[in-house]
Amino acid sequence: MKMMSAFLCSAMLCAASARPQDKTPSPAAQQANPPNNVSPAAASAKKSGIAPEKEKDIRRLLELVGTKALMTQAMEEMEKATRPEIESSLPAGEYREKLIKVFFAKFRQKFDVQKMVDLAVPIYDKYFSLEELKGLIRFYETPLGQKSVSVLPQLTAELMDEGRQVGEAAARQSMMEALAENPDLEKQMEDAQKATP
Repeated sequence: MKMMSAFLCSAMLCAASARPQDKTPSPAAQQANPPNNVSPAAASAKKSGIAPEKEKDIRRLLELVGTKALMTQAMEEMEKATRPEIESSLPAGEYREKLIKVFFAKFRQKFDVQKMVDLAVPIYDKYFSLEELKGLIRFYETPLGQKSVSVLPQLTAELMDEGRQVGEAAARQSMMEALAENPDLEKQMEDAQKATP
């Protein structure tokens, strides 16, 4: 975000020096450089159409519940889940592991967690009133609220792991029952396996 801001500022300086007679800043310049008496949150709220106080409370709530950390964890979990699929989809060779590492490094660079937080703001605005946001903030500022934030990632991971195990067991049992109740399908499957090189 800082690099993007620096780039925008440089671009605006170049544009301003290219046309010194024009004293009116462009709309892009007005958004990137709000007047000194307007806070960045207020400028963002004006752009999004959300009341500044409400946007400030949404961002405070997102900070309290550890949204950035949760998104980072979700990205790491997604990487773990998709890595085997990517490996199996690429032809074997010494290049494969290096390519996968480079791919995920590039992906992490492009996955801007702050941008994801910014995308969450209008969604929270849609579903919560200002009063509800303030109530949630009060709760998450309490010791119980902070405990719920600290245990939620582990709790979610454990639930997902337990669910995966239950799902795998149910899938195995369902397949065994389906084959036992349909011997003709079992024979067709065995024939198909023999025909596969």
